[in-house]
Amino acid sequence: MSKFTGSAPEGDSHDFKEPGTLANSEGGSEVGQLQRASEAKRQIGIVSAVFLIVNRVIGTGIFATPGSILKLSGSVGLSLFIWVAGMLIALAGTAVYLEFGTAIPKNGGEKNYLEYVFRKPKFLTTGLYTGYVVLLGWASGNSVVFGEYILHAAGVEVDRWNQRGIGLACITTAFLIHATSVKWGIRLQNLLGTIKVIIILIIVVAGWVALAGHVKLPEDEKPHNFTDAFEGTTGSAYGVVTALYNVIWSYIGYSNANYALSETKNPVRTLKIAAPLAIGVISVLYMFVNIAYFAAVPKDEILAAQRLVAASLFRNVFGGTAERALSVFVALSAFGNVLSVIFSQGRLVQELGREGILPYSRFWASNRPFNAPTAGLFEHWAVSVIIMLAPPPGDAYNFILNLISYPLAIINTFVALGLIYLYLNRKAWNWNPPISATLPVVIFFFLSNIYLVIAPFVPPEDGQNIYDELPYWLHCVVGFGIIFAGGVYWVIWAKILPKIGGYELDRVTLYDEIDGWERSVFVKRPIDKTQ
Repeated sequence: MSKFTGSAPEGDSHDFKEPGTLANSEGGSEVGQLQRASEAKRQIGIVSAVFLIVNRVIGTGIFATPGSILKLSGSVGLSLFIWVAGMLIALAGTAVYLEFGTAIPKNGGEKNYLEYVFRKPKFLTTGLYTGYVVLLGWASGNSVVFGEYILHAAGVEVDRWNQRGIGLACITTAFLIHATSVKWGIRLQNLLGTIKVIIILIIVVAGWVALAGHVKLPEDEKPHNFTDAFEGTTGSAYGVVTALYNVIWSYIGYSNANYALSETKNPVRTLKIAAPLAIGVISVLYMFVNIAYFAAVPKDEILAAQRLVAASLFRNVFGGTAERALSVFVALSAFGNVLSVIFSQGRLVQELGREGILPYSRFWASNRPFNAPTAGLFEHWAVSVIIMLAPPPGDAYNFILNLISYPLAIINTFVALGLIYLYLNRKAWNWNPPISATLPVVIFFFLSNIYLVIAPFVPPEDGQNIYDELPYWLHCVVGFGIIFAGGVYWVIWAKILPKIGGYELDRVTLYDEIDGWERSVFVKRPIDKTQ
């Protein structure tokens, strides 16, 4: 079994082994049987781990956000600098999650890391993270864009309900695939990941063709975006940070393999190879794709195209038929992202159920009837559908994008802060993981996320509000509200109900008798009132 690399200082225990669990079992054959069962559950190798990250990162962000980033930054030059800044933050985040993932190689991702470091007040971290997982519909954004690109390919005018109706079909299909067959869901993810990498390579080549002057535009309409690259730069704090959020949205997913490390073959080695490889290749491709856009599409057209800038590139380089084909490919990319997102988020919900945190935990923890986390996948499907259908039509995509990105910045701030604390107390915590992000990188990641948390509250200048009708600060307030809701749940679950019921919550470590997985479980221990 995988073990924590670090341990808490003496006198500050985190989990304890329940008598009768695998850790205390004296039956060697039983231990071996459980270990074999655990290993049989590990279906994710290096290739699948790479595509878990690739599918999560490459959704529609690189196809759908460059127009918004250009509008917010005001110039091609500043836009490219913002992409570089987002890339550096993503690389730093990859290093941070790589260190934590190789130290604590089991399902759950940042939930494990935050719980490991932040232990007081007791179980508060668990409650706050529960609100973050349960109330955010990560799969909603790319489901909406899937509908938009499918309609664009079909030549049908996009409206509120046909776009979201197709998006609903997209996320429902992804849910059903992963709920009925883990193996075939992973295989489909790998296939779609391969397709989207090929699409990006085609876009890069199209950019080279455009740089050579071969675009299907009149001479006086050909783009010259690199002639005066910084013309029109705005530089407002709101514009830069909102543009940076769009870039970070395009990189979200560098931690995706961390959520399924209990299902990963040789998880430490696999993560050490898969995460840097995936993010390194994506970072290079993203910069080439942006250069391709600016080489093939005039600035005014990029601003007008908004989320269809990739389609404009194909039309200008290859013609109208290629534009429609590209829309289909981008839709497939969005579908691959939705598959990847619901795969990982469903497992986070299941982990909360397996630990006994959620009401009706047995239901959420179950792998029945198809040996897949169907209930956890369903919860994420339901929340994503609500978030997808609720916002007004014009602001739906941007609100969903920012609502998801903002709480992640809050979580990443505390993940980085926790790692800084471990560095400063390395000896007391016996913190010696296989990979070290290094203190300067972690501090950079920490400060970057602090900026991303604070800067969106700065009022935008005229014409800079990312929303047409909604207040500029709405996603920030809702994001804090989601995490705060987890705090309210903690008060009820960990304070009020134990006091009423005359029990206290303890966290014990168990080994599942069916699949051999190690997991933490909250149990209710009656309080002896005679003492």
